[in-house]
Amino acid sequence: MKDKLKVFIRKYSVSALCFLLAGAVIVSVFCFPKDKEQASAQKRVVRVWNVDTFEGGKGSRTSYLKNAARRVEKKREGVYFLVTSYTAEGAREAVGEGNFPDALSFGVGLSDFLERSLPVFPYFSGGEAGGKTYAYPWCRGGYALFSLSDSFEEAGEIVVSCGGSNLAEVAALLSGHTGQALPSNLAYTKFLSGEFRYLFGTQRDLCRFAARGKEVFYRPIEEFCDLFQYFSVLSEEKKEDCLALFEELSANEEELSKIGMYPALKEGDFCKKPKLGVSVFSSNETLSTLLDAAKRGDEKNLRKYLKTV
Repeated sequence: MKDKLKVFIRKYSVSALCFLLAGAVIVSVFCFPKDKEQASAQKRVVRVWNVDTFEGGKGSRTSYLKNAARRVEKKREGVYFLVTSYTAEGAREAVGEGNFPDALSFGVGLSDFLERSLPVFPYFSGGEAGGKTYAYPWCRGGYALFSLSDSFEEAGEIVVSCGGSNLAEVAALLSGHTGQALPSNLAYTKFLSGEFRYLFGTQRDLCRFAARGKEVFYRPIEEFCDLFQYFSVLSEEKKEDCLALFEELSANEEELSKIGMYPALKEGDFCKKPKLGVSVFSSNETLSTLLDAAKRGDEKNLRKYLKTV
């Protein structure tokens, strides 16, 4: 009798255990996903697009944005930044399909975003339109004349480094340094090989020289700069989250140096305050006009389109 009782207990204990486990599985399947969905729904997802229209220094500005976003998420409860890299063409296509981000990090040449941008920044000529500022820079590069010797008085040919959509030929003409325009990598190698006495380049070239351990001398260009990375806010609902990210982006000079870029409004040894700039919302037609004028050496007509920084 005792043996039969033990078998009965074991048999129905196992059945009860199986029943309880099955119940737990059902609860987890039907309840926890809902909790997870609810938690996810409570997150404020802020979509941020990064569009690079000019060469940086080193590393990735998109990665820099993502790292800054993670730091902000730790400070602001309930927000998640979805940072995506776009080409200028890809961003324009997305806008054509009616897609816009909540915030945009970008360089010169994306006039498509002006209409949606909010006037939330203090005055800065490069991001101003109609008396209001719709974009503000969070980092920058700069132009410089490079030489392999410390003498800049010697005569010699200049190669102008062109990378991305920046207006290198405009900067060269305005500073009195005309020369042959070549893609940045080619200009860099031809300069090092001695085919050109001087290189009219950017912070990208400075990083290239440093990586190679090559000693160079340079003179910063103060006449013109369009190498600013701007930030615009396009969502009224998520404005405060976007502005918190902007503050994080522009606050850390040491972090910026890791990607070979500089604080937007702070002068340094390489980046001087430029006298002239161009609107970040310039259309492609305007940029083409500027480049054509620079190639013709038409400085007078060129200046009609520029802004005092």
